[in-house]
Amino acid sequence: MRMGRLVTRMLGGGCAVFLCAAATAFVAVAHAQDTYAIGVSGALTGPPASINAPPIEGLRLYVDRLNSLGGINGKRVRLSILDDQAEPSKAAANAKRLLTQDNVILLILSSLSSTYAPVVAEIKRANVPLMFMGAVCPPAEPLEFCTTAYAGGYDSRATLAFIKETAKEPVRLGLAAMAIPLSRGEIDYAEEQSKAMGMTPVDKEVIPPPTADYTPFATKLKDADPTWIFSWAPWVTQVKTFEALRRLAWQRDYIAWAHIAAESELARVKDGRLFVIGANSLFKDNLPVHREITEQLSRQAPNIRPSR
Repeated sequence: MRMGRLVTRMLGGGCAVFLCAAATAFVAVAHAQDTYAIGVSGALTGPPASINAPPIEGLRLYVDRLNSLGGINGKRVRLSILDDQAEPSKAAANAKRLLTQDNVILLILSSLSSTYAPVVAEIKRANVPLMFMGAVCPPAEPLEFCTTAYAGGYDSRATLAFIKETAKEPVRLGLAAMAIPLSRGEIDYAEEQSKAMGMTPVDKEVIPPPTADYTPFATKLKDADPTWIFSWAPWVTQVKTFEALRRLAWQRDYIAWAHIAAESELARVKDGRLFVIGANSLFKDNLPVHREITEQLSRQAPNIRPSR
């Protein structure tokens, strides 16, 4: 198993820092309340749950610990968490409920980028800040914040640089995206960037989120005869496209984004030509921060263990 981890910095603590900042900024709004109400809409179930649900569970564990230490400014943080299954209409309904019924002072979204526009519309109407967590940051706008390891544009440039340095022959590049705005946009960017770097893009597949069979998309990629394939999408699209390609006997190199699921999935797949690129270190590195997380999990949730 080989992993092209081109960037290895931990982003731990992003949620904690922002929660504290948000609570401080909105203390005037919440001064008469006993708690700070934080709302979360996320893909707790459905195909992208493997990458969107864990950050929410991590936030829940952090808030439990924070409250046990006295909360923020002496007030407890109250989380209201709703499942949107990565469906835009459900995300919009969740946002409206959290903003109008739960009166949250901060809304957090951990879901696909197809849910962004309707949720942003709701927070703008309510004039309440929104944080994208465990999801790709859209272009900066007032009231919008993010804590994430993704970096649109930079991810493609780093990946293509790795491919160029690693390749031992002219690169014929295949590309795979999920049919959601930010995934498709990043792969479109990678396609143009690859041309400027002397590569030849030979096929680009944009795959719908509810896809049951990835074989037709993998077949088109295989038939284009790429020497490398780059996928920047939710993990389900990345890994199922790869596995469909292997079933079709395509045996060249494939690189994808290192989502939360990547560490355990790399161990499951056991393929020396599957690479991942990510901004977070892996638990197998066993850094001090990993040991601290493991100890905290063992105290708060003894049945949960990080994958190694």
